[in-house]
Amino acid sequence: MTNMTGFALLIILLSYLIGSIPFGYLIPRVWNIDIRRHGSGNIGATNVFRTLGALPGALVFVLDLAKGTIPVVVARQITPDPWLIVLAGAAAIIGHTFPMFLKFKGGRGAATGLGILLGIAPDIFAGALLIALAIIAITRYVSVASIITPLLVTAAFIALNRPLPYSIVAGLVSALIIIRHIPNIKRLLSGTEPRIRIKK
Repeated sequence: MTNMTGFALLIILLSYLIGSIPFGYLIPRVWNIDIRRHGSGNIGATNVFRTLGALPGALVFVLDLAKGTIPVVVARQITPDPWLIVLAGAAAIIGHTFPMFLKFKGGRGAATGLGILLGIAPDIFAGALLIALAIIAITRYVSVASIITPLLVTAAFIALNRPLPYSIVAGLVSALIIIRHIPNIKRLLSGTEPRIRIKK
């Protein structure tokens, strides 16, 4: 039992460390830009997109997504325990949101959350991605998609009777993502939230 507990803690710790890699900070440094001093000051893909353009933003999005996918895929290869699998993903998103390498000031968690979803429920991931893209296309607000999509994902887990640990953690991750988007919600209500557009 002690060995299993230590093994589980090791997986969760490594997942947190993977999540903590701040790609949204590191990639803009190639352009000698501290992304925290531009736009919203966030290290997420959306702020990189607004500041540097589509290619850097897309690269950050893919890497942030991978931070969620890799831990759960690896965990699924070494354990059948759904709790440990989904907690590995949760640790990754906590690492992204509160990265030890940036004094625990990280991103909002939407892309990494999608990455977790890709690893544990590819079918729900496909639907969530399509819904998110549709919301962005209609509203041109990434934040609206980032707020609504996690709620729909949680509802999908429950409606499709997926493993209880997945549904519980999906709800908790949704709550975390929404809490992290409170500044965006305030800007949406005041009409000052910037819409997404391609940098020329």
